[in-house]
Amino acid sequence: MLKLHTSMAQVLALTTILALAGCATPPPKGDRPVTLRFAMDAACGRDIAGIAAVPVQVRDARLFVSEVALIDKAGRVVPVMLDQNVWQHQGTALLDFEDATQGCTGTPDLNDRITGTVPADDYTGVVFTIGVPPALNHSAYEKAPAPFDLTAMGWSWQAGRKFIKIELLPQGGVQRPNGTPTGAWNLHLGSSGCKGDPVKGETVTCAASNRIPVRLERFDPARDVIDIDLKALFAGTDLTRDGGGAVGCMSGPSDPDCTVLFQVMGLRLKPTVEGGVDGGQPLPEGQRFIKAVRP
Repeated sequence: MLKLHTSMAQVLALTTILALAGCATPPPKGDRPVTLRFAMDAACGRDIAGIAAVPVQVRDARLFVSEVALIDKAGRVVPVMLDQNVWQHQGTALLDFEDATQGCTGTPDLNDRITGTVPADDYTGVVFTIGVPPALNHSAYEKAPAPFDLTAMGWSWQAGRKFIKIELLPQGGVQRPNGTPTGAWNLHLGSSGCKGDPVKGETVTCAASNRIPVRLERFDPARDVIDIDLKALFAGTDLTRDGGGAVGCMSGPSDPDCTVLFQVMGLRLKPTVEGGVDGGQPLPEGQRFIKAVRP
């Protein structure tokens, strides 16, 4: 009988040790929702502070963001699984800062955030790409899901998308080289030098990718906002004049109005090898107009 009691005591002790060991092992962290907030001084009908010597207002302000990830404390890049909705599809999101009022020509709805899920952890930075991935970029608009179905965000001649569409209205208009004025100064960023018709099922290849990588090392997704600074973007650009070609910068490698802008966006404007295969690639110094701010 004594042996039986001893055996039971040993079993109870072992059970207690195992239970305590189980309590000491943290459960799987799982995923948690995350919201990345963006900001741009682009309210319709309001002057943009400090962007030019004359008052300037926005006519359109939209851009695509993809390849979103957070940086953990160990420096690892952890992809964010984006939600599927009218603003987000297959890891790409459309941000929209205009509401089609007071001179703006876009859509009534606004979207200044990206939502998704990420493994639960402490994160100290964020990375993403301004642009649409090649696999989603070239397709017929009428057959594409939202947000890729907007013809206003398309390069109609190559069935691709405008990665950035910012159209500005300087007071007094824009003077062209021939002396004739026009209303808006346009920044349309997208892949250029593209060949192939996706509507016919052809593979599209582009000489210049023109996708902007963004990496912000200090960013708290719970507290910080990603600021797209138009004043910094257009620093060194005279929005009251056009230097030639398309009005503003339409991503053309020979457009004089793109030279400074591409440097600020951290992109190589002109190809440096025969055939132009390295056009539109990131510059080592990176972009200079997007930063993390704490409201």
